[in-house]
Amino acid sequence: MMMRSITILVLMLGVLVGCSDNQGPNPNQRGVYMLLDTSGTYTEELDKAQQIISYLLTQLNPGDAFAVARIDTGSFSGEDIIAKVALDDQPSRANSQKRSFQQEIKDFMANVQSAPHTDITGGMLQATEYLNEHNPGQKTILVFSDMKEDLPEGYNRDIPLTLDGVEVVAVNVTKLRSDNVNPQEYLDRLDEWQKRVANAGGNWRVVNDLERLGQLLKE
Repeated sequence: MMMRSITILVLMLGVLVGCSDNQGPNPNQRGVYMLLDTSGTYTEELDKAQQIISYLLTQLNPGDAFAVARIDTGSFSGEDIIAKVALDDQPSRANSQKRSFQQEIKDFMANVQSAPHTDITGGMLQATEYLNEHNPGQKTILVFSDMKEDLPEGYNRDIPLTLDGVEVVAVNVTKLRSDNVNPQEYLDRLDEWQKRVANAGGNWRVVNDLERLGQLLKE
């Protein structure tokens, strides 16, 4: 009788473990990865990025994951992550994590140095790695940049992105001096990124009006 009970218990534990292993992403959890362009004069826009980050922290809930990384010469590296957090299920602990996160961003902004090149593709590859690791139900990549990629000699970024189910939002896409001369360059740049994201299975949006921060995260 005892042997039979032990057998049943072992079988039940096996079922529970199997269910745990097969659990998919939680549809209520969000993962947000924000890329900050730190090349050239775009660093002058970073005060707006702080405003966006502060807003996002108010919108994220316990269980959500958030990371902010810089776009520089070679952005396919975890070393470019400025701050990251997986918010605790306890609201009080989550609020403390948010305050620490804001301080890390503040410290970075106070000492940021302009990068000579802009590796947007590398940053997006790193972003997808982070989001896939956390496996939230909603995945968002925010790209705070003029979307002009400028790679150093020898760098290969002719790599297909994998963005299935990822919302990619270009934020504060400022116009370059050459765009004022020929606006078609600006339109072509956005169109090229839209096609690239769509071909990778992602959704593309542009939010330039920072008074509409509510549009950054998909409901």
